[in-house]
Amino acid sequence: MIDPSEIHPVSITVAPNGARRGKSDHQAIPLGPDEIAAEALACRTAGASILHLHVRGADGRHSLDVGRYREAIAAVRERTDIVIQPTTERCGVFQPRDMMAVARGLEPEMLTFNLQELLDPDDATRQAEVRDFLSEVDEAGTVPQYIVYSPEQVDVLRHWWEEGWVPQARPFILIVLGRYAGTISRPADLLGFLPKIPREWRWGLCAFGAPELACVVHAALLGGHCRVGFENNLVAADGSPLTDNAEQVARLAGILRQFALALATPDEARHMLGLRPAAQEKG
Repeated sequence: MIDPSEIHPVSITVAPNGARRGKSDHQAIPLGPDEIAAEALACRTAGASILHLHVRGADGRHSLDVGRYREAIAAVRERTDIVIQPTTERCGVFQPRDMMAVARGLEPEMLTFNLQELLDPDDATRQAEVRDFLSEVDEAGTVPQYIVYSPEQVDVLRHWWEEGWVPQARPFILIVLGRYAGTISRPADLLGFLPKIPREWRWGLCAFGAPELACVVHAALLGGHCRVGFENNLVAADGSPLTDNAEQVARLAGILRQFALALATPDEARHMLGLRPAAQEKG
């Protein structure tokens, strides 16, 4: 029998640009603050409740600049109430200190990072620093989403949680299927992760390439949340180009509704994840 307390609406996160793709990949990839804000509104209207935010520098490359984040966040906030979730992805350019600077400079309602990117090098000194940082993020009221790329990374995160070094009682993780380097995502790949995830945790999934939609629907049917967007995929299942991010959000939202799965609004996502009101973000 299903415990009614475990039934929750599905949150759709949109990742509209990522760290690597540009206009040469698809003209609808939003890069500047105004484009990001317009795309956030369109995706919110289509059914998304969370915006996974990347910003770019003047040269168009991936940036973790706090000032650029603030500019983009302000533009989005003027247009929509969507939850804003900045990334701390290193992308082979930045260092753990840069990841930490994003959290400290913004104190956002949400944030994403990969534990292994913080643990570099993975020695006693860095472990102590990262434990203090995770506590600092929690005390600031920011809810992190931990990015995991393999079942082995779930094992490491679970060890940290069992040791009390991850302060959240119910961590929220994002499972990533596939890679930029041509790895094909398959819905069945999710099954290698699920036995390792404690019942208390919340989880979502994103997937690279044309199988994106099949993978995230599979995740939602198994109790997870969904992330779609041009960061991971530019095409429909048949390989034809998607018009924009909102098109894929709308496709996913329509399928989930057909399966009688409720979609979380931004306010419902905030309540479900224990987020503070957006107005309390650091300006």
